Amino acid sequence: MSFNLSYCPKAELILDRLRQLYQKRSQQVILAKMNTPSRALADFAAKHKAGFCSYPDIHERIEFWDAYTKEHINIYDDSIPTAYLSEMDQGLYGGLLGGDVRFLCDTSTGWISSMVPPILNDWSQFDKLSFTTDHKWFHLYVNQLKTFVEKSQSKFGISHFILINGLNFVFELVGATQTYMDLQERPEMIQKAIDLAYEVNLHVQRKFFEMVPLLARGTCSNFAQWLPGKIISESIDPFHMTSVDYFEKWGREPVEKIFSQFDGGVIHIHANGRHLLKAASTIKGLKAIYLGDDIGFLSAFEVLADLKAKVNDTPVVCSVSFPDFYKAIKEHRLVGGAFYNVTDVPDTDTANNCMDLVRNYKP
Repeated sequence: MSFNLSYCPKAELILDRLRQLYQKRSQQVILAKMNTPSRALADFAAKHKAGFCSYPDIHERIEFWDAYTKEHINIYDDSIPTAYLSEMDQGLYGGLLGGDVRFLCDTSTGWISSMVPPILNDWSQFDKLSFTTDHKWFHLYVNQLKTFVEKSQSKFGISHFILINGLNFVFELVGATQTYMDLQERPEMIQKAIDLAYEVNLHVQRKFFEMVPLLARGTCSNFAQWLPGKIISESIDPFHMTSVDYFEKWGREPVEKIFSQFDGGVIHIHANGRHLLKAASTIKGLKAIYLGDDIGFLSAFEVLADLKAKVNDTPVVCSVSFPDFYKAIKEHRLVGGAFYNVTDVPDTDTANNCMDLVRNYKP
Protein backbone atom coordinates (compact mmCIF):
# COMPACT_ATOMS: atom_id res chain seq x y z
CA MET A 1 0.00 0.00 0.00
CA SER A 2 1.34 3.44 -0.90
CA PHE A 3 2.35 5.86 1.83
CA ASN A 4 1.96 9.35 0.45
CA LEU A 5 2.82 12.17 2.83
CA SER A 6 4.06 15.40 1.28
CA TYR A 7 6.23 16.13 4.33
CA CYS A 8 7.93 12.74 3.93
CA PRO A 9 8.95 12.43 0.27
CA LYS A 10 11.07 9.28 0.80
CA ALA A 11 8.45 7.47 2.88
CA GLU A 12 8.58 4.14 1.05
CA LEU A 13 12.34 3.82 1.53
CA ILE A 14 11.99 4.79 5.18
CA LEU A 15 9.23 2.24 5.70
CA ASP A 16 11.44 -0.51 4.30
CA ARG A 17 14.04 0.26 6.96
CA LEU A 18 11.47 0.53 9.75
CA ARG A 19 10.09 -2.87 8.77
CA GLN A 20 13.58 -4.35 9.04
CA LEU A 21 13.72 -3.22 12.65
CA TYR A 22 10.15 -3.70 13.87
CA GLN A 23 8.94 -6.65 11.78
CA LYS A 24 12.08 -8.62 11.05
CA ARG A 25 13.77 -7.52 14.28
CA SER A 26 17.07 -7.31 12.46
CA GLN A 27 20.07 -6.78 14.69
CA GLN A 28 22.14 -5.83 11.65
CA VAL A 29 20.71 -2.34 11.19
CA ILE A 30 20.67 0.94 13.06
CA LEU A 31 18.08 3.62 12.38
CA ALA A 32 18.04 7.27 13.38
CA LYS A 33 16.12 10.52 13.53
CA MET A 34 18.10 13.74 13.17
CA ASN A 35 16.77 16.66 15.24
CA THR A 36 17.94 20.04 13.98
CA PRO A 37 17.08 23.51 15.39
CA SER A 38 13.35 24.22 15.00
CA ARG A 39 11.87 27.58 14.05
CA ALA A 40 8.42 26.29 15.00
CA LEU A 41 9.60 25.48 18.53
CA ALA A 42 11.28 28.88 18.86
CA ASP A 43 8.07 30.60 17.76
CA PHE A 44 6.05 28.51 20.21
CA ALA A 45 8.36 29.45 23.08
CA ALA A 46 8.10 33.14 22.14
CA LYS A 47 4.29 33.05 22.15
CA HIS A 48 3.65 30.90 25.21
CA LYS A 49 4.59 30.89 28.87
CA ALA A 50 5.84 27.72 30.48
CA GLY A 51 3.64 26.36 33.24
CA PHE A 52 -0.02 25.77 33.91
CA CYS A 53 -2.44 26.96 31.27
CA SER A 54 -5.97 26.44 29.97
CA TYR A 55 -7.17 23.95 27.37
CA PRO A 56 -5.63 25.25 24.13
CA ASP A 57 -7.13 26.26 20.81
CA ILE A 58 -6.98 23.00 18.85
CA HIS A 59 -6.65 24.78 15.51
CA GLU A 60 -3.59 26.58 16.87
CA ARG A 61 -2.19 23.25 18.05
CA ILE A 62 -2.52 21.56 14.67
CA GLU A 63 -0.95 24.60 13.01
CA PHE A 64 2.03 24.18 15.32
CA TRP A 65 2.38 20.52 14.30
CA ASP A 66 2.04 21.46 10.65
CA ALA A 67 4.89 23.95 10.92
CA TYR A 68 7.00 21.64 13.08
CA THR A 69 6.73 18.57 10.85
CA LYS A 70 7.17 20.55 7.64
CA GLU A 71 10.60 21.74 8.78
CA HIS A 72 11.91 18.18 8.49
CA ILE A 73 11.02 17.77 4.82
CA ASN A 74 14.60 18.12 3.53
CA ILE A 75 16.13 15.76 6.08
CA TYR A 76 16.36 12.19 4.82
CA ASP A 77 16.48 10.17 8.01
CA ASP A 78 14.37 7.26 9.32
CA SER A 79 11.60 9.36 10.83
CA ILE A 80 7.93 9.75 9.92
CA PRO A 81 6.48 13.24 10.52
CA THR A 82 3.66 12.96 13.07
CA ALA A 83 1.60 15.09 15.44
CA TYR A 84 0.98 13.99 19.02
CA LEU A 85 -2.19 14.60 21.04
CA SER A 86 -0.34 15.74 24.15
CA GLU A 87 -3.44 17.57 25.39
CA MET A 88 -5.11 14.19 25.87
CA ASP A 89 -2.13 12.21 27.10
CA GLN A 90 -3.16 11.88 30.77
CA GLY A 91 -6.02 14.17 31.70
CA LEU A 92 -8.52 12.69 29.26
CA TYR A 93 -8.87 9.45 31.21
CA GLY A 94 -9.41 11.06 34.58
CA GLY A 95 -11.53 13.79 33.04
CA LEU A 96 -13.95 11.19 31.72
CA LEU A 97 -14.63 10.18 35.34
CA GLY A 98 -15.13 13.71 36.65
CA GLY A 99 -11.53 14.65 37.41
CA ASP A 100 -10.27 18.24 37.42
CA VAL A 101 -8.29 18.32 34.17
CA ARG A 102 -5.27 20.64 34.28
CA PHE A 103 -2.91 21.59 31.49
CA LEU A 104 0.81 22.31 31.47
CA CYS A 105 2.75 24.10 28.73
CA ASP A 106 6.31 22.94 27.99
CA THR A 107 8.00 25.51 25.77
CA SER A 108 11.03 23.25 25.19
CA THR A 109 8.95 20.58 23.41
CA GLY A 110 5.91 22.46 22.15
CA TRP A 111 3.66 20.18 24.19
CA ILE A 112 0.63 21.18 26.21
CA SER A 113 0.03 18.10 28.36
CA SER A 114 -2.75 17.24 30.78
CA MET A 115 -3.24 15.60 34.17
CA VAL A 116 -5.71 15.37 37.05
CA PRO A 117 -5.26 15.46 40.83
CA PRO A 118 -6.66 12.38 42.63
CA ILE A 119 -10.37 12.06 41.94
CA LEU A 120 -11.54 10.13 45.02
CA ASN A 121 -11.27 11.10 48.67
CA ASP A 122 -11.51 7.42 49.57
CA TRP A 123 -12.61 4.10 48.09
CA SER A 124 -16.19 4.52 49.36
CA GLN A 125 -16.74 6.85 46.40
CA PHE A 126 -15.58 4.35 43.79
CA ASP A 127 -18.99 2.80 43.06
CA LYS A 128 -20.29 6.24 42.09
CA LEU A 129 -17.88 6.37 39.15
CA SER A 130 -19.26 5.61 35.72
CA PHE A 131 -17.94 5.88 32.20
CA THR A 132 -19.86 7.11 29.18
CA THR A 133 -18.81 8.37 25.78
CA ASP A 134 -21.53 11.02 26.10
CA HIS A 135 -19.23 13.21 28.17
CA LYS A 136 -17.66 16.63 27.69
CA TRP A 137 -14.13 15.27 27.56
CA PHE A 138 -14.96 12.49 25.14
CA HIS A 139 -16.60 15.04 22.82
CA LEU A 140 -13.51 17.27 23.06
CA TYR A 141 -11.34 14.26 22.31
CA VAL A 142 -13.38 13.32 19.23
CA ASN A 143 -13.33 16.93 18.03
CA GLN A 144 -9.55 17.09 18.39
CA LEU A 145 -9.14 13.85 16.48
CA LYS A 146 -11.40 15.14 13.72
CA THR A 147 -9.49 18.42 13.47
CA PHE A 148 -6.08 16.74 13.47
CA VAL A 149 -7.09 14.20 10.81
CA GLU A 150 -8.58 16.86 8.53
CA LYS A 151 -5.65 19.27 8.81
CA SER A 152 -2.88 16.66 8.58
CA GLN A 153 -4.30 14.79 5.60
CA SER A 154 -1.68 13.90 2.97
CA LYS A 155 0.99 15.91 4.83
CA PHE A 156 1.89 14.18 8.11
CA GLY A 157 0.59 11.44 10.36
CA ILE A 158 -1.12 11.34 13.76
CA SER A 159 0.73 9.39 16.45
CA HIS A 160 -0.92 7.00 18.84
CA PHE A 161 -0.95 8.45 22.35
CA ILE A 162 -0.35 7.03 25.78
CA LEU A 163 -2.76 4.79 27.67
CA ILE A 164 -3.47 5.49 31.33
CA ASN A 165 -4.17 1.90 32.24
CA GLY A 166 -3.58 -0.43 35.20
CA LEU A 167 -1.94 1.24 38.18
CA ASN A 168 -1.45 4.47 36.23
CA PHE A 169 -5.24 4.74 36.23
CA VAL A 170 -5.44 3.94 39.95
CA PHE A 171 -2.97 6.79 40.55
CA GLU A 172 -5.51 9.14 38.96
CA LEU A 173 -8.21 7.87 41.31
CA VAL A 174 -6.46 7.89 44.71
CA GLY A 175 -2.88 9.06 44.15
CA ALA A 176 0.35 7.09 43.97
CA THR A 177 1.06 6.66 47.68
CA GLN A 178 -2.41 5.33 48.44
CA THR A 179 -2.22 3.02 45.43
CA TYR A 180 1.00 1.41 46.65
CA MET A 181 -0.41 1.02 50.17
CA ASP A 182 -3.65 -0.49 48.90
CA LEU A 183 -1.87 -3.14 46.86
CA GLN A 184 -1.46 -4.71 50.29
CA GLU A 185 -4.40 -3.31 52.24
CA ARG A 186 -7.21 -3.13 49.63
CA PRO A 187 -6.20 -5.40 46.74
CA GLU A 188 -9.87 -6.03 45.84
CA MET A 189 -10.39 -2.30 45.20
CA ILE A 190 -7.20 -2.09 43.16
CA GLN A 191 -8.52 -4.91 40.96
CA LYS A 192 -11.89 -3.19 40.53
CA ALA A 193 -10.10 0.00 39.46
CA ILE A 194 -7.91 -1.94 37.01
CA ASP A 195 -11.04 -3.46 35.49
CA LEU A 196 -12.56 0.01 35.05
CA ALA A 197 -9.29 1.24 33.55
CA TYR A 198 -9.48 -1.46 30.89
CA GLU A 199 -13.00 -0.39 29.91
CA VAL A 200 -12.11 3.30 29.67
CA ASN A 201 -8.82 2.77 27.82
CA LEU A 202 -10.35 0.33 25.36
CA HIS A 203 -13.06 2.83 24.37
CA VAL A 204 -10.55 5.67 24.03
CA GLN A 205 -8.08 3.70 21.91
CA ARG A 206 -10.75 2.10 19.70
CA LYS A 207 -12.10 5.57 18.95
CA PHE A 208 -8.59 6.64 17.94
CA PHE A 209 -8.27 3.88 15.35
CA GLU A 210 -11.85 4.42 14.22
CA MET A 211 -11.05 8.04 13.34
CA VAL A 212 -7.34 8.04 12.48
CA PRO A 213 -6.56 6.12 9.28
CA LEU A 214 -3.69 3.67 9.26
CA LEU A 215 -0.80 4.66 7.03
CA ALA A 216 0.45 1.81 4.85
CA ARG A 217 -1.48 -0.49 7.21
CA GLY A 218 0.48 0.80 10.17
CA THR A 219 0.41 3.19 13.12
CA CYS A 220 2.48 6.35 13.45
CA SER A 221 4.36 6.55 16.74
CA ASN A 222 6.10 9.38 18.57
CA PHE A 223 8.44 6.73 20.04
CA ALA A 224 8.98 4.30 17.20
CA GLN A 225 8.01 6.41 14.12
CA TRP A 226 5.81 3.74 12.51
CA LEU A 227 4.83 0.16 13.24
CA PRO A 228 2.73 -2.30 11.21
CA GLY A 229 -0.84 -2.84 12.38
CA LYS A 230 -2.91 -1.11 15.05
CA ILE A 231 -0.34 -0.50 17.78
CA ILE A 232 -1.00 1.15 21.14
CA SER A 233 1.37 2.90 23.55
CA GLU A 234 1.33 1.61 27.13
CA SER A 235 3.08 2.74 30.32
CA ILE A 236 4.41 0.57 33.14
CA ASP A 237 5.78 3.56 35.07
CA PRO A 238 4.27 2.61 38.48
CA PHE A 239 6.41 -0.53 38.59
CA HIS A 240 9.65 1.43 38.20
CA MET A 241 9.30 1.94 41.97
CA THR A 242 8.60 -1.72 42.73
CA SER A 243 10.20 -5.11 42.44
CA VAL A 244 9.84 -7.33 39.39
CA ASP A 245 7.51 -9.52 41.46
CA TYR A 246 5.04 -6.66 41.78
CA PHE A 247 5.13 -6.15 38.03
CA GLU A 248 4.42 -9.83 37.46
CA LYS A 249 1.53 -9.82 39.94
CA TRP A 250 -0.11 -6.51 39.03
CA GLY A 251 1.39 -5.20 35.81
CA ARG A 252 1.77 -7.88 33.18
CA GLU A 253 -1.86 -9.01 32.89
CA PRO A 254 -3.41 -5.54 32.28
CA VAL A 255 -0.81 -4.77 29.60
CA GLU A 256 -1.14 -8.09 27.80
CA LYS A 257 -4.93 -7.97 28.03
CA ILE A 258 -5.23 -4.66 26.22
CA PHE A 259 -2.40 -5.43 23.77
CA SER A 260 -4.41 -8.48 22.71
CA GLN A 261 -7.28 -6.24 21.60
CA PHE A 262 -5.03 -4.58 19.01
CA ASP A 263 -1.97 -5.73 17.07
CA GLY A 264 0.34 -5.20 20.01
CA GLY A 265 1.97 -2.22 21.63
CA VAL A 266 5.06 -0.31 22.67
CA ILE A 267 6.19 0.65 26.17
CA HIS A 268 8.68 3.08 27.64
CA ILE A 269 10.96 2.44 30.59
CA HIS A 270 12.69 5.20 32.52
CA ALA A 271 16.17 4.86 33.99
CA ASN A 272 14.85 3.93 37.45
CA GLY A 273 12.89 1.07 35.90
CA ARG A 274 15.66 -0.70 34.07
CA HIS A 275 15.49 -3.61 36.52
CA LEU A 276 12.19 -4.47 34.77
CA LEU A 277 13.69 -4.77 31.31
CA LYS A 278 14.15 -8.52 31.12
CA ALA A 279 10.62 -9.23 32.37
CA ALA A 280 9.01 -6.46 30.31
CA SER A 281 10.65 -7.65 27.11
CA THR A 282 8.58 -10.86 27.35
CA ILE A 283 5.21 -9.07 27.36
CA LYS A 284 3.01 -10.74 24.74
CA GLY A 285 2.47 -8.42 21.80
CA LEU A 286 5.35 -6.09 22.63
CA LYS A 287 6.84 -4.44 19.53
CA ALA A 288 9.44 -2.02 20.92
CA ILE A 289 10.76 -0.37 24.09
CA TYR A 290 11.69 3.29 24.45
CA LEU A 291 14.54 3.67 26.97
CA GLY A 292 14.21 6.95 28.83
CA ASP A 293 16.92 8.92 30.61
CA ASP A 294 16.79 10.48 34.08
CA ILE A 295 19.05 12.65 36.20
CA GLY A 296 21.34 10.61 38.40
CA PHE A 297 21.63 7.66 36.01
CA LEU A 298 23.88 6.89 33.08
CA SER A 299 22.04 7.57 29.83
CA ALA A 300 20.55 4.61 28.00
CA PHE A 301 22.96 5.30 25.14
CA GLU A 302 25.98 4.96 27.43
CA VAL A 303 24.92 1.51 28.64
CA LEU A 304 22.93 0.39 25.61
CA ALA A 305 24.90 -2.80 24.99
CA ASP A 306 24.10 -4.01 28.51
CA LEU A 307 20.44 -3.00 28.27
CA LYS A 308 20.02 -4.56 24.84
CA ALA A 309 21.42 -7.85 26.13
CA LYS A 310 18.51 -8.03 28.59
CA VAL A 311 15.82 -7.77 25.90
CA ASN A 312 17.31 -10.05 23.21
CA ASP A 313 15.95 -9.05 19.77
CA THR A 314 13.28 -6.61 21.02
CA PRO A 315 13.81 -3.30 19.18
CA VAL A 316 14.80 -0.41 21.44
CA VAL A 317 14.75 3.36 21.02
CA CYS A 318 17.01 5.79 22.86
CA SER A 319 18.13 9.41 22.69
CA VAL A 320 21.68 10.65 22.20
CA SER A 321 23.35 13.96 21.45
CA PHE A 322 24.84 14.39 18.00
CA PRO A 323 28.51 14.68 19.15
CA ASP A 324 28.25 11.41 21.08
CA PHE A 325 26.39 9.64 18.27
CA TYR A 326 28.81 10.79 15.58
CA LYS A 327 31.83 9.79 17.66
CA ALA A 328 30.34 6.34 18.27
CA ILE A 329 29.50 5.75 14.63
CA LYS A 330 33.01 6.74 13.53
CA GLU A 331 34.49 4.43 16.16
CA HIS A 332 32.07 1.65 15.21
CA ARG A 333 30.58 1.36 18.70
CA LEU A 334 26.84 1.50 17.93
CA VAL A 335 24.56 -1.35 19.00
CA GLY A 336 22.38 -2.88 16.29
CA GLY A 337 18.65 -3.48 16.45
CA ALA A 338 18.11 0.03 17.77
CA PHE A 339 16.60 3.36 16.76
CA TYR A 340 18.60 6.43 17.80
CA ASN A 341 16.85 9.75 18.41
CA VAL A 342 19.74 12.14 17.76
CA THR A 343 19.47 15.58 19.35
CA ASP A 344 21.43 18.81 18.80
CA VAL A 345 22.20 18.17 15.13
CA PRO A 346 23.58 21.49 13.83
CA ASP A 347 21.89 21.69 10.44
CA THR A 348 20.29 19.83 7.55
CA ASP A 349 23.52 19.12 5.66
CA THR A 350 25.14 17.65 8.76
CA ALA A 351 22.05 15.53 9.34
CA ASN A 352 21.99 14.11 5.82
CA ASN A 353 25.73 13.45 5.76
CA CYS A 354 25.44 11.57 9.03
CA MET A 355 22.49 9.57 7.70
CA ASP A 356 24.65 8.33 4.84
CA LEU A 357 26.87 6.76 7.50
CA VAL A 358 23.83 5.36 9.33
CA ARG A 359 22.43 3.61 6.28
CA ASN A 360 25.78 2.03 5.48
CA TYR A 361 26.55 1.02 9.07
CA LYS A 362 26.93 -2.67 9.87
CA PRO A 363 26.94 -3.48 13.60
